[in-house]
Amino acid sequence: MKVVLQRAKSASVSINEAVVGQIGAGYVLLVGIADSDTEAELDYLVRKITKLRVFEDEAGKMNLSIGDVGGQILSISQFTLYADTKKGNRPSFTKAGAPDFADKMYQLFNKKLADTGLTVATGEFGANMQVQLINDGPVTIIFDTENK
Repeated sequence: MKVVLQRAKSASVSINEAVVGQIGAGYVLLVGIADSDTEAELDYLVRKITKLRVFEDEAGKMNLSIGDVGGQILSISQFTLYADTKKGNRPSFTKAGAPDFADKMYQLFNKKLADTGLTVATGEFGANMQVQLINDGPVTIIFDTENK
């Protein structure tokens, strides 16, 4: 499983020019699922993401978690995180999870995030989406469960 986390001041996702999810300050998560992913990977990433201390405390140090600051999450499915560009100029996506499995895991991941008490907005799995965000920092962190 791969997740690109971006700290944001605000963010939204639209489909056909209609906003389907939006947040104030918090994280935008781009989420890629592989067929080999299990619920253990979901639990690991939920724990890492919700405990990650990248918000500034009163001394200006990144020492606070998303829960500490009352932040929100915008989670976007992103199969292109598994793009293989080693051969040719057209990426291969064969390492991305099969759509039915990946959708199920993505929905479960979002539920587990919400179960921690955080507000979680989402896009629509498999849709062509437009994501807007005001990146804060910028702070961008990449999680890959193959490298944990």
